[in-house]
Amino acid sequence: MPATYIYRQPTEAVPLAMPHKTQYYTQPTQSSPYSGRMAVSPPEAGSSVNTSAVPSLTSGSYVGSNPADYESSHAGAASVDMVDMMHVRLSSAINPLPLDRSLVRQAQTSGQLNAKNRELAELQALAQRRLKSTRANFTDGMNAAKEVKRDLEWTQKRVTDLKTKANRRYPTSYHRANAKYPIPVDS
Repeated sequence: MPATYIYRQPTEAVPLAMPHKTQYYTQPTQSSPYSGRMAVSPPEAGSSVNTSAVPSLTSGSYVGSNPADYESSHAGAASVDMVDMMHVRLSSAINPLPLDRSLVRQAQTSGQLNAKNRELAELQALAQRRLKSTRANFTDGMNAAKEVKRDLEWTQKRVTDLKTKANRRYPTSYHRANAKYPIPVDS
């Protein structure tokens, strides 16, 4: 048989005893490793404690609901503007100079790299133009060399034919001229 549970509304609440906290505020120093911390305890409720199960936000006994209690218990900390304090701490925690320097360095390096890329592209285009003109000159030179070779071969054939004719027609004069002006021998 399953057990049945009965819910009962508590008729009266018993207050809990809380240990007493001291209120303190430490002025941050640059040399302290805990310079970014500020400790302030919440205000004590005093004798009027809300003993209901759910505290009412409109109740005057809600902790921190009475502005006079809050200001009187936090007179030292109330003068500190939390936004300004956090701004000062964050601005001192993050030094933007190295980041700015690295961004400037990165922009300079990027600009230098882009300039070198453009320079390399220009030099590559210049090399392509020079290669094209060199190939055209080489082709022209090869054609000229072939033409000179053909001319030399034709001239050599013509000289050989003339020597043969001269030897046949004038053998005595040819041999005398050969003796006087010998044919150079390639070494």
